[in-house]
Amino acid sequence: MNAKSWPVQDAKARFSELLETCVREGPQVVTRRGEETAVLVPIREWKRLGQLARPSLKALLLTDFARVELNLPPRGRHRRRSIPSL
Repeated sequence: MNAKSWPVQDAKARFSELLETCVREGPQVVTRRGEETAVLVPIREWKRLGQLARPSLKALLLTDFARVELNLPPRGRHRRRSIPSL
């Protein structure tokens, strides 16, 4: 990634500059004690990434695997109630 790195102290003190650089040049990395901690990205990039990460309903319905594990409780031994006729 070609993002510029900003120590957290500089990011706090020069936030307007950080924001402008992000909008103009793309994602900016914020570091704490030399370790990459966070990234500031332009909103258009954030929305694009969100769309890529979210599958469509069609894609979900066409998959051959479940996305979640359903833990259904066992059926009870009680008989179902009858519905009175109207």
